[in-house]
Amino acid sequence: MKIGVISDTHGLLRPEAIAALQGCEQIIHAGDIGGPDILEHLARIAPVHVVRGNNDLDAAWAQQVPDHLSIDLDGWKTLVVHDIADVPALLGPHTRLVITGHSHKPLIVWRGATLYVNPGSAGRRRFKLPVTLAVLEIVEASIESRLISLVDAVQ
Repeated sequence: MKIGVISDTHGLLRPEAIAALQGCEQIIHAGDIGGPDILEHLARIAPVHVVRGNNDLDAAWAQQVPDHLSIDLDGWKTLVVHDIADVPALLGPHTRLVITGHSHKPLIVWRGATLYVNPGSAGRRRFKLPVTLAVLEIVEASIESRLISLVDAVQ
């Protein structure tokens, strides 16, 4: 199962992100969406799982968007939450995959038997941080994860 993971679009869905997500069977948006049009565009590619980010909290359109999700991705119990600071209170004993956003810093790291993925920011560049998203290839026994750069690196 190919899963696209995107976060921190802040109202900007780049053509490069749309191209990178083609062929995904599901898409996860880890918050700071920026508007319902972003979710509509993503839903044209694949079914979308989404959590609300801190910049979405006061938006009327985002009131029905949950703050966190616990979902199963092809046998991988997954927690999706915008801010990694909220993970300890939500992490279940059998969670194998944690997806966060918020920091704009891409991260793919194993902590014990749990894979932590922050796809970075796919929206406007913040400071000199890269503009990225992640793609996960999930099968019952394994997961392959990679970051995709959406724009050239800052010199």
